[in-house]
Amino acid sequence: MALDLPLTDIAAMLRDALGRYLTDNPKPDWQGLSQDLGLMGIGIPEASGGTGGGAIERAVVAEALGPALAGSDWLSHSVAASLLARLAPDHALLGDLATGEQRIALALGDDAAVFAQVPGGAKADWLLAVTPAGARLVPASACERRVRAMFDTTETADVTIPAGAGEALAAGGEAHAWASKATLTGRCAECAGLMARMHADTSAYLNQREQFGQPIARFQVLRHRMADMHMALLKAGALTERAVLAEDTPGWDHAVSAAVVETIDAVRYVGENAVQLHGGMGVTQELDLGGQYKRALTIIAAFGARSGHLARHAETVG
Repeated sequence: MALDLPLTDIAAMLRDALGRYLTDNPKPDWQGLSQDLGLMGIGIPEASGGTGGGAIERAVVAEALGPALAGSDWLSHSVAASLLARLAPDHALLGDLATGEQRIALALGDDAAVFAQVPGGAKADWLLAVTPAGARLVPASACERRVRAMFDTTETADVTIPAGAGEALAAGGEAHAWASKATLTGRCAECAGLMARMHADTSAYLNQREQFGQPIARFQVLRHRMADMHMALLKAGALTERAVLAEDTPGWDHAVSAAVVETIDAVRYVGENAVQLHGGMGVTQELDLGGQYKRALTIIAAFGARSGHLARHAETVG
């Protein structure tokens, strides 16, 4: 694991259960994550049928689901459900969201009608449409959806919401700001899991492959590259930990921007080196590495321009 967070009892239980489950089910589906593990209730109060928890639990799950390529739809559902619980703690939908019987996707954007590439939007029953103007809960059946197959084999949807559709939950930009930062932090945690797995698999490969009668992991130049990869993922992980622990504090904006910038740099470095050190095998379907690197690249594309995060980091100093 790349993240070293102070685990709550719930988070420790989740990490242990997920580790065991993913060992036996390396490609989990929605039913497994919801029915077998109960992951859809994170962030929803126990009084509403959820399991409670918050930023730490969300990060633990995102990190674990990253290498399994199962984090995209889950994170969208989790952030949307958590936000709904914040805006309407007694909402009747929360119980079904907590069990996974109903799926919700977070649609973030600047336009109240059109949302591009909504993670989880292809199969969601509900959309939580959040803009700087406010938040609305909209049944997916009322929307026009165009499904997109992404580079990493996940699915998103371009969503058009009719004017006035759904239930108004909040006005103003607070919901948008919270959901944006929670999503960015979750994606950084997912990248931490991806980088840790890519590094571990590369280390195992270098110890198995031999040249001149010894594992190539003993070659000094490769040992240095592996050490540099490890340092990169540790730096990104440390800043992600800080962003997770800063949720709902005055320094959250600054911490999130720092984590995103460092994660963008680290993912490229770790992924590129992992693929290169595997040689031609690194991009074949026989190895999980290629899919994991594609997922990591898709995430950093979703982060948006690195320069924007650097500017926000500078603006929020102090």
